[in-house]
Amino acid sequence: MNLHKSTNYALHAALQMTLADDRPVTVAAVAGIYDIPESALAKVFQQLVRSGIARGSRGVGGGYRLTRPATEVTVLQIMEIFEDFGRSGTCQLRDRPVDDCPEEPDCRLRGLFEEVDDVLRSTFASVTLDTLAH
Repeated sequence: MNLHKSTNYALHAALQMTLADDRPVTVAAVAGIYDIPESALAKVFQQLVRSGIARGSRGVGGGYRLTRPATEVTVLQIMEIFEDFGRSGTCQLRDRPVDDCPEEPDCRLRGLFEEVDDVLRSTFASVTLDTLAH
């Protein structure tokens, strides 16, 4: 599975916020640990704030923190901010609406890909940031 860079960055950022134990985490600190460009990571943190996963504070001692306990935030919730995987009604093989697929309704692969998608989503939904950190 190939994830967007922003998803990868967001998972690392969320993990660092979890490990920080409610202390603020800075863009520079996370970027330094994972060798991520600060400008790209800053945009990811902004998206995490907009989605309600994180909150930021400015100034000395500022940075980012999770808005909820790490036991309540799943990997899937982070991923869904940045990924479009598992779009309902979309052919996983041709990346277009199922209705436009010339093989529908006889496609033998569609069921397999939907099942795999369900397993992935279920797995990501079952892992919280707290679980990931420990």
